Amino acid sequence: MTATPPAASGQTPKLPDDAELLGLVVQGSESAFKELVNRHGRYLYGIANSLSGNAADAEDLVQETMIGALNSKFRGESTVRTWLVGILVRQAGMLRRKKTRQARSMSFFGGAGSDPAESGNAMDQHADSRSRGGPDAKMDLAVMLDRLSPEHREVIVLRELEGLTYEQIAAEINVPRGTVESRLHRAREELRKRFKGYQP
Repeated sequence: MTATPPAASGQTPKLPDDAELLGLVVQGSESAFKELVNRHGRYLYGIANSLSGNAADAEDLVQETMIGALNSKFRGESTVRTWLVGILVRQAGMLRRKKTRQARSMSFFGGAGSDPAESGNAMDQHADSRSRGGPDAKMDLAVMLDRLSPEHREVIVLRELEGLTYEQIAAEINVPRGTVESRLHRAREELRKRFKGYQP
């Protein structure tokens, strides 16, 4: 009978990468799901909060993003983090459209116990909020991001929302700085063409 040699001291078991972890999540592993949330939850929350401007909405968006990840197929065309950001952006766009419908419904029926004049003032305030860059303007960014390719969305989010430097972005997505600069330039040009008045 031969004894199993002991593990070399100082060695730690290799942790699964994000793609492997996601595969375990799809198979129903709760521990893998918790690890995925631990790795990316805070990062996703920061972006969700930037898009919504609301802590409660940001928490809901992250939760819906993780649920959406269970019902979506990761094809390996980007990093898992970028893929999750894409789901988050779509969820933020859906939330924005839902709130817009609710606002229109409230204004159509005059709100609960309000008079039409007050309803009209609320609509004006809503428009003013968007022009001043309030929460609704932030939610509009979700729609803008959803129009970009994953590569362009990634650099815009990291630069405009997270405030990372070119070097930090390059390290984050594992590409040369020059690639970051060219992707960011093309992404901004695309946003300017699609959305008049866009400014980084």
